[in-house]
Amino acid sequence: MLTNETRLADCARLSDFCRFILEKAGADQPSALAATRAMMHGSVHGIDSHGVRLLGHYAQAFQGGRLNIAPKIVLDQTRSGTALLNADNGHGAVATFAAIDHAVDLAQTSGIAAIGIQNTSHFGPAGAFSKAAADKNMIGIVFGNSDSFVRLFDGAQRFHGTNPISVAVPTAEPNPWLLDMATSSVPYNRVQLHQSLQQDLPQGVASDPQGIDTVDPNIAEMLTPIGGADFGFKGAALGGLAEIFSAVLTGMKLSPDIAPMAGPDFTTPRGMGAFVIVIDPNAFAIGEVVRAGMLRYLKLLRGSKARKGASVMAPGDREWARAAGRIEQGIPLDPLSVKSFTDLAIKWDTNLPW
Repeated sequence: MLTNETRLADCARLSDFCRFILEKAGADQPSALAATRAMMHGSVHGIDSHGVRLLGHYAQAFQGGRLNIAPKIVLDQTRSGTALLNADNGHGAVATFAAIDHAVDLAQTSGIAAIGIQNTSHFGPAGAFSKAAADKNMIGIVFGNSDSFVRLFDGAQRFHGTNPISVAVPTAEPNPWLLDMATSSVPYNRVQLHQSLQQDLPQGVASDPQGIDTVDPNIAEMLTPIGGADFGFKGAALGGLAEIFSAVLTGMKLSPDIAPMAGPDFTTPRGMGAFVIVIDPNAFAIGEVVRAGMLRYLKLLRGSKARKGASVMAPGDREWARAAGRIEQGIPLDPLSVKSFTDLAIKWDTNLPW
């Protein structure tokens, strides 16, 4: 149920509001459009931790100088199917959408294309970019890293970032098979969201400063890797995989060396990396065969026996259902986002999106 501090925002008005605020903060039009596109993907599909609640943070980063307001992106093709993209310290969404577009073009010739992204920044929800490849009938794979948030298995200090991995596969249905996951149990923005909503965290997703698990978002100092107390070594290894692609292959900073996302320094670029891979299904089995195989797979998966009172879903199904509801009914904004948006609207003299 909505509280007095929570609002529902129309999707189109919310998108316009985000673009307006980012441009007022100094971002050029391509940066404002890309950042808004990524945030709206998160909010529309129920990934609220990486949705429009980041608007105030991005505006501060543009104004402070952490983010280049008008980056000049340069692509250096290193082999027939590989390249490095220099993001010029711009918003991560600008660079990653550009990398996906370039990789799609390369994959049409080479079958597989991989692009490492240098000198980038936080890009928002990784699924926004893998889905961009799937929307062009390509398989998209995206890796990212961030400043340290997640302890290692049996560790008691932050080490990896939340280090997302996303894969999107076209299916001949309107929506792709879509995996979009942090390699931590939850993203750190989820802790902040629970602070805003004054809700306990789920068990086993965050730890206090001694590495002891806690459900209190106000004392959570670090996140746990996927797998929890017994199998967290799996999540820690996946975090390392994302680290290798994002930082090692691009020559960018490892998670422990990246300046904290939350500041206090909002003037210095963070020197982050990311990595995208695009695969043309037609380079393998005939395209029709691949599409038929995906449809058969999804039919078997969704039709498999479920536990009593539950249902089986393919990766992405939950997001598509949420998107349908939010496009019709509006996007819920938590109390901290409502306050942030109100402050931004007053600062730049514009109407709120609800």
